Amino acid sequence: MAAAAADSKQAEDLVALDVSGPLPLTDIFLLATGRNERNVVAIASEIEDRLIEHGSKPLRREGRAEGRWILLDFGDLVVHVFHEEDRMYYSLERLWKDCPVVPIDLPVRESAE
Repeated sequence: MAAAAADSKQAEDLVALDVSGPLPLTDIFLLATGRNERNVVAIASEIEDRLIEHGSKPLRREGRAEGRWILLDFGDLVVHVFHEEDRMYYSLERLWKDCPVVPIDLPVRESAE
């Protein structure tokens, strides 16, 4: 659901990692990239709104004011929405490279031809 919400706001490079082994407090990291600060905030807002609509409450939010790296902590799921430069700089995929990637099934977008 979080990945679909991110995708609906044109998030790029969606990756879900199973971090339940090394991190006992959470199960999944969802990583997403926005093209600019406004897009990063829009992606994070859409994810938060959709999860709240379905009964999940965020335990913590960080980074909304800057719009460069927004972290949304929903307990079992932690969402990281990055500006593309920050995503490359922090490279969480490299840090958590030993964690399994969780497949993300997204609906196919229709092209605007």
